[in-house]
Amino acid sequence: MTKINPEILKWARETAGFSLEEASKKISLGVAFGKSPSQRLNSFERGEDEPSRALLTRMAKQYRRPLLVFYLKEPPKIADRGQDFRTLPEGYTEENQAIVDALLRDIKVRQSLIKNAMLDEEDVNDLDYIGSFNSDEDLVKYTDGISHLLNFNIQEYYKKSTKSEAFNYLRSRIEVLGVFVLLIGDLGSYHTSIDTSVFRGFALSDKIAPFIVINDNDSKAAWSFTLLHEFTHLLLGQTGISNSFTNTSVERLCNSVASHVLLPEKELRYLELDRIDLSEDLINRISKFSVQRNLSNSMVAYRLFVNSFVSEYQWQELRAYFSSKWIESKKKARQASKASVSGPSYYVIRRHRLGEKLISTVHNVTYDGLLTTVKAGRVLGIAPKNIQNLFDDRLPIQKVHKLGK
Repeated sequence: MTKINPEILKWARETAGFSLEEASKKISLGVAFGKSPSQRLNSFERGEDEPSRALLTRMAKQYRRPLLVFYLKEPPKIADRGQDFRTLPEGYTEENQAIVDALLRDIKVRQSLIKNAMLDEEDVNDLDYIGSFNSDEDLVKYTDGISHLLNFNIQEYYKKSTKSEAFNYLRSRIEVLGVFVLLIGDLGSYHTSIDTSVFRGFALSDKIAPFIVINDNDSKAAWSFTLLHEFTHLLLGQTGISNSFTNTSVERLCNSVASHVLLPEKELRYLELDRIDLSEDLINRISKFSVQRNLSNSMVAYRLFVNSFVSEYQWQELRAYFSSKWIESKKKARQASKASVSGPSYYVIRRHRLGEKLISTVHNVTYDGLLTTVKAGRVLGIAPKNIQNLFDDRLPIQKVHKLGK
């Protein structure tokens, strides 16, 4: 039996953000041989005792690591995941970081698998627009360039009947350019749900298989803003993670670009900016204006601040108010969902979160035998046996090669 390097046990626990006491509870260690659970775990990490296979399996699950990691000779080096564009909130913990790290590792693996399969195809070309923008460009060049590149019509966006439909329209314009756009806000359960103050979006810049991941715990009205924010990172050739706070120049630039694409200067006149004040009338006008255009209330308020119609303090007040109203509506929606006996199926929800671009690409390369169904399931985040159900009425992949081979 291969001997476990105790340093890996300690590394896996610490990078998961757990103390000895927390971890011993997570992996269900009990009192034995006169030692407390945390003392027993410490003994494993010091190399005094050897963990069983069953215990390693529990560690792998709770530490969010593949079981094979524990059989390495030494702890693996931290992979390069790009820049951290975030301004982290107070109370940010190692466990928060561990969950985010696990998510980014998962995205990197998915991207690597699909990229390698795509490279085996004969007609894959570099996406020249990735990294084609200069951070010193004028804002108008950014917004005009993006709208032209996406063939994006803002009035078409405004005409959509719901914020989800508006987002789908924008998403389709970005996906057609070769970008994979995913909605992910946890590691597969609500216990690992990630707040937008920690993670709002992630851009993985690559000329073959660029990825954008949006935290779907955010409001649907904010998805489009985040999508354009992260798309701007791709145009700058940047890989990195963002949250809902920013003090960096590049984040302010991406915010400005996203907000101006979704809300051109000429549209602001409909808010009657000469009458701006902090009365209830202003809040109502912003809300009505946003609903009519499938925009986020906070984004509209942000533009008022950027354009000097309200002070930073006033903008923060408006932001806090709209945030509290959204949290309240989210709670009501969750309660209504629990009471409802009907709703979209698992596969409908999964397709929406994965996006048509990723599903179609995975189907095609799997059908062509360039990706095994096991790896296809890894990219899609589902069991290999369920892949065909996700593909819906597309050609059955089992005709090409056997499941899992």
